[in-house]
Amino acid sequence: MKIKYKDYLEAAYAGFLGMNVGIRIGAPVEPTLWTYERIRSTYGDITGYVKDYKQFAADDDANGPVYFLRALRDDARGREITPGDVEKAWLNYTREGIGMFWWGGYGVSTEHTAYLNLKHGIHAPQSGSKEQNGTLVAEQIGGQIFIDTWGLIFPGNPKRAAASAGIAASVSHDGNGLYGARFIAACIALAFVKHSPEEIILEALSEIPEDSAYARVVSAVLDFYRKQPDDWRACRDYLTREWGYDKYGGVCHIIPNAGVCVLSMLYGEGRFDRTVEIAAMCGWDTDCNAGNVGTVLGVMTGPYGIPKRYREPINDIVLLSGISGDLNILDIPTYVKELAETALAAGSGLVGRGLDRRAQEEGAFIGEERPAIDFDFSLPGSTHGMRVSDPLFCRLENVDAACVGKDGRCLKILFDRMSRGERSKIYYKPYYRRRDLSDERYSPVFTPKVYSGQQLEARLFVEQYSGWEPMLCALYCKTSFEEREMAGPYVRLVPGQWHDLSWELPDTKGDCIEEIGIILEGGSPAKSKSLGFVYMDHFLVTGKARYFLDFKKQTREIGNITPFSMNCGAWDIDGEGRLSLLRIEEAFCYGGSYYEKDYEIQTAILPRHGDSHLIHIRSQGAQRGYLAGFIRPGKVGIYRRDFGLTLLGEGDFSWELHREYAVSLLAKGEEIVLYLEGKEVLRVRDAAFSYGMFGCGALERGRTSFGSFRVRVL
Repeated sequence: MKIKYKDYLEAAYAGFLGMNVGIRIGAPVEPTLWTYERIRSTYGDITGYVKDYKQFAADDDANGPVYFLRALRDDARGREITPGDVEKAWLNYTREGIGMFWWGGYGVSTEHTAYLNLKHGIHAPQSGSKEQNGTLVAEQIGGQIFIDTWGLIFPGNPKRAAASAGIAASVSHDGNGLYGARFIAACIALAFVKHSPEEIILEALSEIPEDSAYARVVSAVLDFYRKQPDDWRACRDYLTREWGYDKYGGVCHIIPNAGVCVLSMLYGEGRFDRTVEIAAMCGWDTDCNAGNVGTVLGVMTGPYGIPKRYREPINDIVLLSGISGDLNILDIPTYVKELAETALAAGSGLVGRGLDRRAQEEGAFIGEERPAIDFDFSLPGSTHGMRVSDPLFCRLENVDAACVGKDGRCLKILFDRMSRGERSKIYYKPYYRRRDLSDERYSPVFTPKVYSGQQLEARLFVEQYSGWEPMLCALYCKTSFEEREMAGPYVRLVPGQWHDLSWELPDTKGDCIEEIGIILEGGSPAKSKSLGFVYMDHFLVTGKARYFLDFKKQTREIGNITPFSMNCGAWDIDGEGRLSLLRIEEAFCYGGSYYEKDYEIQTAILPRHGDSHLIHIRSQGAQRGYLAGFIRPGKVGIYRRDFGLTLLGEGDFSWELHREYAVSLLAKGEEIVLYLEGKEVLRVRDAAFSYGMFGCGALERGRTSFGSFRVRVL
């Protein structure tokens, strides 16, 4: 089925946004403390978020749909997905024992069980099978909570959506766990072309066995709804009696929750808000159920169907907890364009203007060459996470840009009665800290998305209704640890004109950038306050970064040393400002941009114990990239890691314990070059990885200290 690109973007945007609205409304009332009865007695009829988070933190229901779908980008380009492809995504993007999903114990948490199976050589789909894990573990709810994006990339094609979701879910689930994945993904795919929840449910049923418990509970709720269409609580009572948790074992079985998903879609009567509210009020796995139905109803109703009271607190930002701190800061409009690229490459048949020509012709993923930040505000209501520092003076709104002679949409910024010296910042956060979050249940970790040396750009148009003088504007950034605010030159925003601002982000002296944006300042005296609008057409960060990360300015937060993501090992900052690693097995940390291509990293290695002391470059997760450094006494080497290690080259170097060595690693084109003490010691050629993160670590037990990092993009 052919779907227009613009229509797809808007529906997928609303679907992914709706998923995260549902997760956020349901997360504060998750079991086991919160029961159906306690939710009802405490909150009554829920009609909005029950908690006002500073920034809603990572949740497993968002982690899985984003990271496990990457199997299509990494391994299954141009062909059908296999369980082995998704297995690789699990192992590559998950930090062992932390984040991503619930680590509740082997044989208790289905995902924890599957991960350990994979780690110990039990490959998918055996890793999630009833034969391996037993029916009880295999049929918990995770089969359907990680698959929303599979429905989003096959719009109008429930068969392909169901098949792919079932394959992906087989890494960890079986039986009804797979049927839940197939059913929910089919519902999402159908929501692109159907406009009745009942019609969606009925057609999605054809994608699962009619004699399965999953199909029976769906049909039972449908029958009850047709008899009593006005009382969802009566249907919830029926589910408790006939399909409740007491009928099934484990922590969170899929069957009762499948009933809640169908109940809420039917009794929500096609309204997005009422559907996710009912899903949350029903109890059981509240965030999972509200997230799944939020995706379905988001796609079906579109962005205008999601009320502002639910959209505005999300503000287009989702925080994740995979291994890449860069990918963990996700703005929804940008991500939805990546979903469109993925859908196109998977043969989903999108048509119409707006597709990148190279992507159309080659099925390429244009996301790998995108700027660090590229906000165009083209999707209805989109903000890309832009914020206002002083709402007394400024307010943001996404509008049709025809009023300023431009096709499409832009961000409209009201400035309200500002006089000389009064100012407000309109900004985006390219980096998050623990202080920005209200909770850290799934241990999110972050790496800055922008750095010194890059170019910050904004395109602005001004309408000014009062004020003797034009408004003043400057691009600016703010550092995270020292909280230094640095700004470019101020310009006068002449009304009725477009202004193209550009400024190179300055040297942060080892700190991280946590804000970028514009400063609006009144230009008129108090007797003539300024009132008007600034229209932002584009907000962009491009260019080659050159920066220093000083560990003396970093700290430990959420189990990591900022701004890195640690996977295994014990990490700390020692008294001399070095990064210290103690391990009994392999351990690495990851930082920098996930999509950086040609660059050089410089640091120092101080081997204290053991034979393996390494830095790495172009790493695309825990299982892909290049490692280099000391590999055993008297030897240096460079490895390619791709779910196994290949020694690309080795050389002689008489290194010693307790002596510090200046080290740098360069990746340019197909060349990987290792330098020690300023001299080249090893050079290899390899074309496996053209981009990725950097960091340090070791393959074996021991102890190492690493110096602060300098990064130069070529």
